[in-house]
Amino acid sequence: MGNQLCKGGKLRSKKRPMGFIHHQASPSHIGIRTVGADKVCNFTTHSDLCISIVTWNMNGQVSLEDLAEMIGSNREFDLLAVGLQEAPPCPRNKVETLLSAALDESHTLIGKVIMQSLQLYLFGPKNARSFINELKVDKQSVGGCGGIIGRKKGAVAIRINYKGIRMVFISCHLSAHAHNVEERNLQCRHISHSLFSKFWNPYARPSHITIWLGDLNYRLEGIDTYPARNLIEKDLHRRLQSKDQLLHEAERGQIFNGFCEGTLTFKPTYKYNKGSSNYDTSQKVRVPAWTDRILFKIENENNIEATLHSYESMDEIYGSDHKPVKAHICLRLCQIPSKPH
Repeated sequence: MGNQLCKGGKLRSKKRPMGFIHHQASPSHIGIRTVGADKVCNFTTHSDLCISIVTWNMNGQVSLEDLAEMIGSNREFDLLAVGLQEAPPCPRNKVETLLSAALDESHTLIGKVIMQSLQLYLFGPKNARSFINELKVDKQSVGGCGGIIGRKKGAVAIRINYKGIRMVFISCHLSAHAHNVEERNLQCRHISHSLFSKFWNPYARPSHITIWLGDLNYRLEGIDTYPARNLIEKDLHRRLQSKDQLLHEAERGQIFNGFCEGTLTFKPTYKYNKGSSNYDTSQKVRVPAWTDRILFKIENENNIEATLHSYESMDEIYGSDHKPVKAHICLRLCQIPSKPH
């Protein structure tokens, strides 16, 4: 997050960084770059760190069965980040307890941050504490909290240095409704500039990777609900990517400059009738949308390599009007050649 050092060790600038969604020492691309998934993950052999990431808008409901299904039985990861939106008002630590139970003691909680219905949990191996050099949390509200569920809007974040890899995880819930595009853009920028600002250090090295997940709430535009649903029913939902507000705004340079995202091969994750895989049949008959996303940005591709191994929705989970989205990313620190003597 801090500024880069120039040759000779002199600080380039002491100005505050531009934030997670714009600041990059040498942007490799404008907007969001779509990357394919390399299905094969050689866990522990070709990577320094493998991370499983899940985001889910729970719509005020929680069950061990859903959380266990969401996490799955595959434990081929070092860290697990779970971002939840509209988490129910439970007795203290209930969600944390259920997540730990779903992991069946294979991993332990190493960090968490909660802002009402917005929650972020980070799990690691049982010996993870010995590999943590720094761990900080922060939160930033941008409004919301009304209703029975308490739909808090904003972001919660964890910054961690684990095994020498500096990472930031940001889980957010942005404003709803298709017409609020600019409001969502402003919220993204505000969150990006505000998180960890109280810890700002001009001499600190930037994170190797920023992972941004959550219910970003960007919708489809320029298409009505029934034409969109017809394409989805015919398994032609990839054609809807050209209607996606998030990709549009990023292409315009408004948000997420330099970020990457997996290909949207899965169906739009919102809005479903609870308890089913049928899209909204209420009076509103909402246009389906990819509201739930996982994005990542490498600060300097010469220092670290990131490989996306999966990016998918979990259609078999029915407890909410959203489907969870899950990604698997593996990181490898690049060996810097030593200078000849």
